[in-house]
Amino acid sequence: MRATDTVEIGRTGLHVTRLGLGGVALSGAPPSTDPHNPSPESEAVALIRRSLALGLSYLDTAPMYGVGHSERRYGQALRGIPRDRYVLSTKVGRVLRSDADGKVTWAFDFSREGARASFESSMERLGIERVDIVFIHDPDDHYQAALSGAFPVLQELRAMGRIRAIGAGMNQWQMELAFAREGYCDCFLLAGRYTLLDQTALPEFLPYCVEHQISVVAGGPYNSGILAVGPRPGATFNYRPAAPEIMDKAARIAAVCERHQVPLRAAALQFILAHPAIASVIPGARSVAEVEENVRLVELPIPGELWAELRKAGLIAADAPTPDE
Repeated sequence: MRATDTVEIGRTGLHVTRLGLGGVALSGAPPSTDPHNPSPESEAVALIRRSLALGLSYLDTAPMYGVGHSERRYGQALRGIPRDRYVLSTKVGRVLRSDADGKVTWAFDFSREGARASFESSMERLGIERVDIVFIHDPDDHYQAALSGAFPVLQELRAMGRIRAIGAGMNQWQMELAFAREGYCDCFLLAGRYTLLDQTALPEFLPYCVEHQISVVAGGPYNSGILAVGPRPGATFNYRPAAPEIMDKAARIAAVCERHQVPLRAAALQFILAHPAIASVIPGARSVAEVEENVRLVELPIPGELWAELRKAGLIAADAPTPDE
């Protein structure tokens, strides 16, 4: 597999690279840190342009990431880049507002008006007139509002040609499956629920997506940290300190990887991409060096014996596809 190989999103004719660039870190870093303290713009712009130079043409962002900083950095980096050189996704459902002191905050708003306002303000920050993919962002407690408000707006924008594909981006698969059954969605962004440590999306959600030609973009491939740094003290799993049973499982997986001289992160990325529902994986990156390393990890040869050992030990699901199959 090459990081620059492409896969179609649903039946849209839109193709994304197997490795993309997540936009959270471009704003300052993960949700647990201060979103008002972004990384320098020059570094973010250089990182985005290096990604494109490497052939990684799929880029993801959202208004929430750094309360607008991520989108602005993409806008700066993409200025002057031919529009057909990249595929860009952003999100609606969180509207940015300025208080009396000029501090920017966000609030959930899945209404028609909120979704349209979110979309137009994103286009302004990005400096473009159309975007390729729009996800409804974390509507966990707002299912009906998303169905009656945000989704119809995205359908209208898709019909107008201002969006190519629509879906939802969440940290759970159950509601994404419910949205899929409504028949609106071309794709989903699913964070942290199909990884080396968490395959809860495997039995029901991913097969449904394959059957109905709905693509899945995998976010959070390292479960917020533990699969990137290994099972060391302080490691996090889904944005919380990893529980003892998770630490134990991660340690066992890491030991298998070490025996086969394979970086844990390489196994984490390639495992996800082996499933036919997964179109792209979008790890965040904070530097040009990390982007280059992600390419190497996706393309690194991994012996089939590693996957066989993980399966035999019950460390991955028996029916999980692996890259050697």
